[in-house]
Amino acid sequence: MGHLHDDRFARLVREQSPAVGNYLRRRLYPLTSADLDDLVEETFIVVWRRLDDVPVGAELPWTIGVARNVLRNARRSKQRRSRFETSLMPRADDPSAEDHVIADTSVRDALLRLSDDDREILLLNAWDGLDTKALATVLSTTPNAAAVRLTRAQARFRDALASTEAR
Repeated sequence: MGHLHDDRFARLVREQSPAVGNYLRRRLYPLTSADLDDLVEETFIVVWRRLDDVPVGAELPWTIGVARNVLRNARRSKQRRSRFETSLMPRADDPSAEDHVIADTSVRDALLRLSDDDREILLLNAWDGLDTKALATVLSTTPNAAAVRLTRAQARFRDALASTEAR
């Protein structure tokens, strides 16, 4: 079984690394690009440890769910470190990945008016191409609940976009 275990892990890393790297890169702020390799590595360390838990046929959304948790933990660690770095002068926030990609200010403004959860599910669907079954795996919920959350987020986005454009 050790050889099959190693082969499955090697295949997962080979197949999932680009998507995991892209997922993390787009959501990296406030971390830096120097942190990206460490985050990808940490994601696959968790995958290695929990390889038997990775569902066959849902490897990508499961791995993105792990990456999502790794990123949250890294952000919390950075926030804790930042509190202790009081001698540094505060700097202006860097634009987010969305700001670089979304040129239409009304779309960007509408996205910014959404909750973090709504924005996340919309971007997982639009940018990462995850359907409701994959979203359910990432969000640790049922496909039906993921579909409802996505539909509601899409409706709130349409409302936010309409009110932004009406200004």
